Amino acid sequence: MESQEHEDAMSATYQQLWRRLTPLYDDGEAKAIVRTILEERFALPLADILCYGTERMEAGERAMLEQMMLRLSKSEPVQYVLGEATFMGRRLHVEQGVLISRPETETLCLWVEEKWKGGTPAILDIGCGSGCIAVTLALDITGAQVTAFDISQTALEVTRRNATTLGANVTVVEKDILKAAEETDAEQSFDVIVSNPPYICQHEAMEMHPNVLQHEPGIALFVPDNDPLLFYRAIARYACRTLRHGGQLFLECNPDHLADTVHMLEDAGFRDVETRDDPFGKPRFAKALVKD
Repeated sequence: MESQEHEDAMSATYQQLWRRLTPLYDDGEAKAIVRTILEERFALPLADILCYGTERMEAGERAMLEQMMLRLSKSEPVQYVLGEATFMGRRLHVEQGVLISRPETETLCLWVEEKWKGGTPAILDIGCGSGCIAVTLALDITGAQVTAFDISQTALEVTRRNATTLGANVTVVEKDILKAAEETDAEQSFDVIVSNPPYICQHEAMEMHPNVLQHEPGIALFVPDNDPLLFYRAIARYACRTLRHGGQLFLECNPDHLADTVHMLEDAGFRDVETRDDPFGKPRFAKALVKD
């Protein structure tokens, strides 16, 4: 009986598959997740997905699909299950231990490119995660010299892997920005510093989906409720010391604290602070010039 149930599970239709995820997601998202798995991993066109193509899969493919469905049913993000995420039209490897790139962060990359395309800037990405920002800027700004910092060994390894796979020239360095901000030794200088640091306050966790809370690295997400600008102050101090004449700082921010971030940057000695909304209309990004 148990063997038959397992065989039935592995022969499930598209509708049966996505309905298994409805305890976690609404119907539309459940359908999209399963469709992504079937299209990306098993190369099933939409017509086959809708017309019982899953029932014609080979036994090995059905077994693999069932293992993926089990991971999805435990709220594991589809990007981790596939081992990749799409960012700026490119596929980047992701795994447990690195933050999954979000579409809004593409706006941050586009802003840097808007200001520096055609130049050959020295760029630093602080808190590189999967390397989505560093790799994108290295590939899209010809001649850019890109350095990526992170404290996580997993993040550093994944960034190296993505840079190598996509042919991006990125120098990866292990560094804790909270400590580096307090150092006084001579440092490499940069034209651009860009960062999407941890900025979600602990109290916001209760509003977040389990697939984020249970699987994505908290070290890349959260800051204390009583210190939401912890990383921004450190980055600002480091940028003041290492940005060259005319250098620019680009930041992704918590929309609830963007105004405070702007005031902090101005108090820290930056000028001409600008902000931008993300594609969803939330105030999320800041750019500032280092004072001469």
